[in-house]
Amino acid sequence: MVGTVAHFVALGHSLAAATINNTAPPLGFPQALQQSWAQYSPWFPAATYELPPAGCNVVQVNLLQRHGARYPETAAGKAIKKSVKKLKGAKKFKDASLEFVEDYKYALGVDNLVPFGAAQSFDAGQQHFARYAALVNTDMLPFVRASESDRVIDSARNWTAGFAHASNQQYAPELSVIIPQSTNDTLDDKMCPQVGSSAHTTKKWIDVFAPAIADRINAEASGAKMKNADIVNLMSLCPFDTVAYEAPSPWCNLFTPDEWASYEYYGDLIDYYGNGYGQKLGRVQGVGYVNELLARLTGQPVQDQTQTNHTLDSSPLTFPLDKTFYADFSHDNQMISIYSALGLFVQPRDLDPKHLDTERTWFDSKMVPFSARLITEKLECSVDGRRGDYVRIFVNDALQPLEFCGAAGNGLCTLNNFVESQHYARNNGEGDWALCFE
Repeated sequence: MVGTVAHFVALGHSLAAATINNTAPPLGFPQALQQSWAQYSPWFPAATYELPPAGCNVVQVNLLQRHGARYPETAAGKAIKKSVKKLKGAKKFKDASLEFVEDYKYALGVDNLVPFGAAQSFDAGQQHFARYAALVNTDMLPFVRASESDRVIDSARNWTAGFAHASNQQYAPELSVIIPQSTNDTLDDKMCPQVGSSAHTTKKWIDVFAPAIADRINAEASGAKMKNADIVNLMSLCPFDTVAYEAPSPWCNLFTPDEWASYEYYGDLIDYYGNGYGQKLGRVQGVGYVNELLARLTGQPVQDQTQTNHTLDSSPLTFPLDKTFYADFSHDNQMISIYSALGLFVQPRDLDPKHLDTERTWFDSKMVPFSARLITEKLECSVDGRRGDYVRIFVNDALQPLEFCGAAGNGLCTLNNFVESQHYARNNGEGDWALCFE
């Protein structure tokens, strides 16, 4: 456990200090390799948090956070285990890097958080208290919601525990609302039956980068008969194995830096064409959350006809509008839809499924790593002697430019301009939501 004292003047009007005892251990791999794991990358700050400009104070925070690192989901775990079995069935390993395979036993769990993932959320709670302590008091604690998934709920509770720990138990928020994933849920992406899949597009890229790797491993493991899909499975085992055992996995060393760059691009394509701009009905799944965000920023009731839960959102007990800190916990796919609904990370062209796009700014590792954080700040600023409300957005501590609402280099948009810029959400997806059910 590493103890560090963090001092922040993030609110512009007071100094918040807290001792942060980081509990997530280092994993023993260079940061560059971990970032190549795309959506399975452990959280890292994509940039250094920027203090508000002079004359500005943060008055409200809206946090949306992905659950921490987890075991593979059921289908992925079965596929990985099958590929490991195939490789273990090789008649002979001709390369020393493969010698560990003979004794390797696949013993990972399914779906749930690993201890490292729990620690990530706990540490995030500590960091957010340190940064935004001036926004809370005993009568004004963070209002916390989670989508009804064990790993999401556990992440929310680990975050509240970290928040309380950093405050020396003075401020102990609770998980107030768990939104059932079987009903309308703005923190999950399961409400659009007609949404397409990224599988066809990502297969094109797998067919580009995986054959050469399969040929190499088959030459080094005679009789294994590894196929393209097996290569992707074994590469995915690298991050899952590493975060589960909190130690460098030997699977990671089977692949070169260039091969990891190809795997990273594979992960980027999954989300770009699954929930992002490359999917016709991807971003509409983020509309409900955006409309909830607008309601909180403006203090007005939610106006939405997509996936908001009207029963919950119409009650001040389950959707209050008078809080200074809101914390919601979700999944990576849904966060991609929300980024896209907001208008973040727009690409000049769709990602090429046959050639690695080196000029892209769409990187899952910087957008939705394990324990990813989207933070929307509401600020009061004095500009030319006049006070007004403004908005800034951070994704994993990287300040977003927000050109779409007139930000001039400092990431600040007037609240009115920000609200006006969200016409796609305010118009319920401009017809896309209806397409989900045709």
